[in-house]
Amino acid sequence: MHPLLSKQLDLLNEPQKESVLHGKDPLLILAGAGSGKTRVITTRIAYLIGAEQIHPASILAVTFTNKAAAEMKERVEKMAPGSSRVMIKTFHSFGAWLLRLNAELMGLKPSFVIYDDKDAVELLRTIYPDQPRNELKVYASLISKAKDECLSPSDNLKEVSNDPRFPEYYAKYEEKLRRVGNADFGDLISLPVRLLKEHDEVRKRIRQRFRAILVDEYQDTNRAQDMLLEQLVGPENRLCVVGDDDQSIYRFRGARVENILSFEKRFPDTKVIRLEENYRSTGHILAAASAVVNNNQGRLGKTLWTQKGDGEKPRVLYFSDQREETAYVTDLLKDKRYEETAILYRTNAQSKSFEDCFRKNNIPYRLVGNLSFYEREEVKDCLAYLSLLLNNADEVAMRRIINKPTRGVGAGAISKIDPFLDDTDDVLEAIKLSLPHQRGKAKKSLEEFTAAYARPLWDDEKDSLAYYIRQFLDRFSLMEHYRGRDRAEGTTREDNIHELINSASEYRGTTEELVRFMEEQGLNPPSHDETEHVQGVTLITMHNTKGLEFERVIITGMEEGLFPRGGGDIYENEEDTEEERRLFYVAVTRAMKELYMTSCRFRPRYGRLEESWPSRFLNELPAEHISESAPYDDFGGSSSSKEQDPWNESQDVSYPEAGKLDIPQGGGKVLGGYSVGTRVYHDDYGNGVVFNVIQNGGHLVINVQFESGKTAVLMPEFCSHKLEKLAHDEWQ
Repeated sequence: MHPLLSKQLDLLNEPQKESVLHGKDPLLILAGAGSGKTRVITTRIAYLIGAEQIHPASILAVTFTNKAAAEMKERVEKMAPGSSRVMIKTFHSFGAWLLRLNAELMGLKPSFVIYDDKDAVELLRTIYPDQPRNELKVYASLISKAKDECLSPSDNLKEVSNDPRFPEYYAKYEEKLRRVGNADFGDLISLPVRLLKEHDEVRKRIRQRFRAILVDEYQDTNRAQDMLLEQLVGPENRLCVVGDDDQSIYRFRGARVENILSFEKRFPDTKVIRLEENYRSTGHILAAASAVVNNNQGRLGKTLWTQKGDGEKPRVLYFSDQREETAYVTDLLKDKRYEETAILYRTNAQSKSFEDCFRKNNIPYRLVGNLSFYEREEVKDCLAYLSLLLNNADEVAMRRIINKPTRGVGAGAISKIDPFLDDTDDVLEAIKLSLPHQRGKAKKSLEEFTAAYARPLWDDEKDSLAYYIRQFLDRFSLMEHYRGRDRAEGTTREDNIHELINSASEYRGTTEELVRFMEEQGLNPPSHDETEHVQGVTLITMHNTKGLEFERVIITGMEEGLFPRGGGDIYENEEDTEEERRLFYVAVTRAMKELYMTSCRFRPRYGRLEESWPSRFLNELPAEHISESAPYDDFGGSSSSKEQDPWNESQDVSYPEAGKLDIPQGGGKVLGGYSVGTRVYHDDYGNGVVFNVIQNGGHLVINVQFESGKTAVLMPEFCSHKLEKLAHDEWQ
């Protein structure tokens, strides 16, 4: 055994060590938040190599992100020299590897290109050109969900959608996708499942290849991924899965907590080991998290504990409105502990008030969740050019780039290509066949386009792939096109293209390496968050905090309807509530030393100021482990003024009874174009009349009585087109 591995074993606590040394039976490691699961899974891999003498190439470890896979690989190689042949991949990259090895069995070419969600929509557009793009997005999403369930167009699709047109859309999409010869993300799991089910010799060979299989973040697997795992594992294979049922928060992406809950039943003789010692948070924080998640019925159960001591009690704070909430957080940051602080919220829209306030107060911040690098127009254009180079049947790529940069190939010219696409799967050949029917600039441009693709790309194969990609894109003046746009628009699109090309520097200039580059760009894109290196307060959704930790965490928007989402009777079933409760558990356990939770009585939503109630999760917190401010009815924030408080019930604003709406005489001050007596129309409420208008914290707030008898406190700046003023004669 390597000395580093021996030393690592000595650092483990007893449950961790038991997990590493476990024998051949299936193993389920329930790893609580902050319990050192990555250390356990990497040490087990090193132990299998160093002590059990399993060859590195016979070990497969599967996780969900490229970052996690890279970290795992680095740790293993430190403990077990010579372990570089361990296959550590994401689910999708493993599926792509397996498909390329057996492409012909599944009707694919080894050089197939992987379509993302937007490509799938564009493929549907080639089939249904007259359908609105938004409608096609819905069908593309449904197709993705069906593949996550390993359902084909001929299966019963009712559990995915009751839309009677969906089976037809799915069937035609699959037919076209197979003709094009590419695969989408769903195929990277569902097709390997089919491959292993239908081809006994392949299944036997793969099981013999991988004697030990380990799965990280098992609670995030969907049905197709779990079915793939079942096909990979036979009686002769060692199986170890690591996960936390309390951190299963991606049901909206297809993740099934049932996979981890039913693991013992599906894999006989399973050993379950719980990792409950937390190395991240203090005692009061863990007690708060455990108390809330204990209310879930669908869990295997564990209790986190720590040797760090109780620490400070989490603080629950109630505010009148979002303005007070933001002001409090801003005041808290006067200690300038920016990098140590994270503000968590349920929806992206909640970040705006903090961004506005932080900019005014010169507080640095980083907003996590910007537009993905690979969703940018210029990057997708480059990848489309390369995709068509690898696969001449890629109609989606052709339609994206045929007139970009603009080369005079409009809709008319493209319509002359369409008939020939029915006769050949080679879109470049279809363009050539259309040339006798083309005219003028379009004809010349299409001739140059096909000629550029006909020229050989590789010469002596001594240069890196980056060199050849740059040379290839220059044939189409793409860089020049975006350089001009950057000058005109003040953007940095050319820089993004350079960054994409530079990422190919480590690849050799061959077709095989181009295939590998394209696959890795699509499956494992590096982080290109424009703010990732910015020092400052982190603004982030709760879902995006998975795996992160911060000294100080502020969870905002703890109100029914916002968190948990929906609220009350809107929930379809208890599963929704339990998923939200698990999300709360994840959010709380990001905090190392300090935790704040805020709730507002009024918050702008859907264009109006709505009254809210405290989140049910706050009521589930144990009183002995939290410090709580006064509830809404008694709370008088220092930054509010009762004279300007639009929800102060003592305010002298009298509303008539429903059905007896008497329009008051206008007069008094006019604010933002509104005054007492102004007639308005609201999409949700109908006709109404203003009975009070004030400025509150820089926002215009109006009280309105509607014909229905309802009253509302509205903020016109958030109402968009929902609120409009009526002329005197429009409503009497």
